[in-house]
Amino acid sequence: MEEAKVLESKDGTIAVASTFSGHQQAVEDRDHKFLSKAVEEAYNGVDCGDGGPFGAVIICNDEIVASSHNMVLKSTDPTAHAEVTAIREACKKLNQIELSDCEIYASCEPCPMCFGAIHVSRMKRLVYGAKAEAAIAIGFDDFIADALRGTGFYQKAHLEIKKADGKGAIIAEQVFEKTKEKFRMY
Repeated sequence: MEEAKVLESKDGTIAVASTFSGHQQAVEDRDHKFLSKAVEEAYNGVDCGDGGPFGAVIICNDEIVASSHNMVLKSTDPTAHAEVTAIREACKKLNQIELSDCEIYASCEPCPMCFGAIHVSRMKRLVYGAKAEAAIAIGFDDFIADALRGTGFYQKAHLEIKKADGKGAIIAEQVFEKTKEKFRMY
C-alpha cells in the first residue's frame, strides 16, 4: 500500500497528498459518471418541454438518491429549478432536511437560489459542469456570477430591496425571540 506524503508550504500550511496514482483518476471517473447523469436530465427536461436545459443528481454512498431537471414551465413555478427539485425529492426519500451525507451534481453552475438551497441542505460536495456564462449567453439571467463578474447588464429583473423600519421591523424580529424555545432546526 502506498503512503501519504505530508507537504509543508512556505506559509506554514500543511497538506497531505496521496501517492495512490489512481486516486485522482478514480475521482474524475466518478464525477464524470454522475455529471453525465445530470446532463442527461438536462436534455430530458428540454425534450419533454418541462423547462430549461438544467439537470441535477444527488448522490449518497455512491448511489443516486434523486435525479431531476428544470420543471419551471411544467409546474409554472419559478423555483422549480433542477437542483431545488432534486433536493426536495432527496429530502422526501430520505425523510430528512439535512443532506450532509450527500453530494450534488449539477449540469450548470447554480444560480443564487439553488446555491442557497444546496448550502442550507448542508450537502458535503457540489460538482457542476458548465459555467454560468453558458446559460447567460442563451438568455438566462438569474446567476449571481453575472452580477459578481460585472456583467449585471444581462439582468432582466429590476427588484427594489428595502428593510422594513419601525413597527414592522420590530414585530418581524420578535418572532425569532418568541419562538426560540418552541422550534429547533437540528
